[in-house]
Amino acid sequence: MDILFVHNNFPAQFKNLAATLTLYPGIRVGAIGSRGSTDVERVRLQRYSLEPADVAETHPFARRFDLECRRAEQILYAATAFTKQGFAPKTVIAHCGWGETLPLREAFPNARIITYCEFYYRSQGQDVNFDPEFGNLGVDACVALQLKNAATLLSLIESDDGIAPTLWQKSTYPGELQGKINVLHEGVDTGTAMPDAQAVLTLPNGQRLTRGDEVVTFVARNLEPLRGYHTFMRAVPHILRQRPNAHVVIIGDDKVSYGAAPPPGRSWKSIYLDEVAGRIDPRRVHFLGPVAYATYIKALQVSSAHVYLTYPFVLSWSLIEAMAAGCAIVASDTGPLHEVIDGQNGMLTPFFDVEGLAAKVSHVLAHQRTYEPMRALARQTAVDRYSIEHCVPKLVDFVTR
Repeated sequence: MDILFVHNNFPAQFKNLAATLTLYPGIRVGAIGSRGSTDVERVRLQRYSLEPADVAETHPFARRFDLECRRAEQILYAATAFTKQGFAPKTVIAHCGWGETLPLREAFPNARIITYCEFYYRSQGQDVNFDPEFGNLGVDACVALQLKNAATLLSLIESDDGIAPTLWQKSTYPGELQGKINVLHEGVDTGTAMPDAQAVLTLPNGQRLTRGDEVVTFVARNLEPLRGYHTFMRAVPHILRQRPNAHVVIIGDDKVSYGAAPPPGRSWKSIYLDEVAGRIDPRRVHFLGPVAYATYIKALQVSSAHVYLTYPFVLSWSLIEAMAAGCAIVASDTGPLHEVIDGQNGMLTPFFDVEGLAAKVSHVLAHQRTYEPMRALARQTAVDRYSIEHCVPKLVDFVTR
C-alpha cells in the first residue's frame, strides 16, 4: 500500500503519522514538499521549486489563487515523477492551504484523498476584526479574505474525507461541508514534554532558573498580537510589581507568522517592549528568541505560570506541550481554548483584560502548592487526549482502513 503526503513544509503536522506508517510492513510512504521540506527516515521525499512570480497584472482578489495555481502546477510535475517511479498511492493526505491539493484528483483518480483542514477564513467571529486596537477590515479586504478559501473549498469538494485537529477548527468550515471532516489531532510527544522537578534553564546571561524560582513563561513562534503578545507585555509590569522575585521568560522570534505586519521598520516585539520599557526591570525579563527544542522544554519544566493567549485562530502545539510538561496554564478565554481548558486543568481569562491576567498569574506565583492539582490535571489531559500514543493509532486506522 502506497501512501502519499503533500505539504509545503513537510513533515509539519504529518510528522508523527508519516514516521509511524513507515514502520508498517507492506506500506510505502512518499511525500511532496517544497525545497524547505525536511527528510523523514524511510519516506521518499520529492521536492519541488516555485519561482517568484509577478502577479501585478492579476486582479488583487485573484492574486493568491494565481500563486496557488502555479504551486499546483509544480505538484502535478512532482506527482508525475512519483508515478513514473512506480509509486501509486492508494491514499493521499494533503494540506489544502497553498493550492497543493488542486491537481490531486486528476493526478490520482483512484486514490482516496484526505484533506487536512486547518482553518477556514471568515471576516467575522474569528481572528479577523477581533482586536479593536487595529480597526476593522473594509469591504474590499473582507472580500479578498473570503476568496482565500477558494482552493480550500475545491479541495474539500474533490476529497473523500477531511481531518481537523480540533472541534473548534472544524467549526470554522461551512456547515454543509463539516460532515466530511473528522476531528483527529496529530498528537504531541508527551514523553519529551513532561514534568522534571530537577530541570534547570540557563539564560543567555548565565543565570540559572529552576522550579524553586518564580518563573512566568510565554511562548509563540513569533511575538505578534494574534498570539496575545501585546496583552502579555502590558501585564508584565503589573506581575513584576506584585511579585518582586518573579522572572519572565519569553520565547519566540520577532517576525510575523499569521497576523498583520507591523509598521515598516518596526517589529511587534520592539513596539510593545518600548511601550512598557520604563515600567519593567530588564534584569527580570528575558527574551530568548527562537530556541532549540530542548531549551524550550526546559523553560516549560521550570515554569511556575505559563501564559497562552490567542485570537480565535488555530490552536498551538505549544499549549498542549505546556500542559504535558505540567505547567499551570493561564490562557485566553477564546474559542479554541474552550475544548481544552476546563477550569480544572487550567484557567481562562478575557483576552484583553491586562490587569485580570496579571492578577491570575500573580496568584499562581504566590500559591504554587495550591495549583499542583491543576498542573497534574493539565498533564493528564495532554496524555489522555493529545499524546502520540493516543492520537497516532487513531490516525493510522483512519488513513489505512
